[in-house]
Amino acid sequence: LQDYFRQQPPMAVAVSGGVDSMTLAVVAGRVQPETQVFHAISPAVPAAATARVQRYAAAENWRLTVIDAGEMDDEAYLSNPANRCYFCKTNLYDSVSRQTDLVLASGTNLDDLDDYRPGLVAAEEHDVCHPYVDLGISKSGLRAIAAELLLTDLQELPAAPCLSSRVTTGIAIDPELLPVVDEVEQEVGRRVSQTHQLHAVRCRIRPREVGLQIDSSPSLDAMIKAELIACVQDIFSVRGYAEQATHVVVEPYRMGSAFLVETIEVSE
Repeated sequence: LQDYFRQQPPMAVAVSGGVDSMTLAVVAGRVQPETQVFHAISPAVPAAATARVQRYAAAENWRLTVIDAGEMDDEAYLSNPANRCYFCKTNLYDSVSRQTDLVLASGTNLDDLDDYRPGLVAAEEHDVCHPYVDLGISKSGLRAIAAELLLTDLQELPAAPCLSSRVTTGIAIDPELLPVVDEVEQEVGRRVSQTHQLHAVRCRIRPREVGLQIDSSPSLDAMIKAELIACVQDIFSVRGYAEQATHVVVEPYRMGSAFLVETIEVSE
């Protein structure tokens, strides 16, 4: 990966705050100090991800540009179709291209090619390159790179897709609701991790309920679940979304369960 960047002119790297793009930016920036790093902030980006980017930018002396990609002004994105990620990435790449003439590199890895990734269509349309894919590096491979570079807070960082991914396909994205989702996940995670080994928390927005999905060891007992439901309802109520959380269910974590191949019809 270092040789890859040595053989290329300086690139621009889009970082989300996750292990894939962050590790890529670290390697690119150390090999090519003229590398430009871009991070988009929006209601869909967890606050912890932005804080991580800013922390690394200071430590690694990145040439960081923080942008608003503008997806929250795109009605096609807000309608939350099955290919929502295409509109997200289109807005991102359009915004970055207005800021730099450098070739843009993404953190897409080999494993991503086995999944439905409409954002890759937008990447192809904008001539975005994928160094991990070009070099045959998988998720486990890039985590090994992070470990080799002693990026200890990145190497085991769990997957953290954008907050819009918590909203069931076909339910319109409400930009003001997404930070509430983030707050719920952070608070529930804090509470559960005090007594359990926690792997993942997701706050799923559904047509008539909120699904609180938790992956922990050992499993949660009924009393803790009741306390967490009350916590979720309190947060939604304080933020003006009490009606949205009238019905909260606690259930096991299922990756990508808000995504539906066919867009649902949501009746008022």
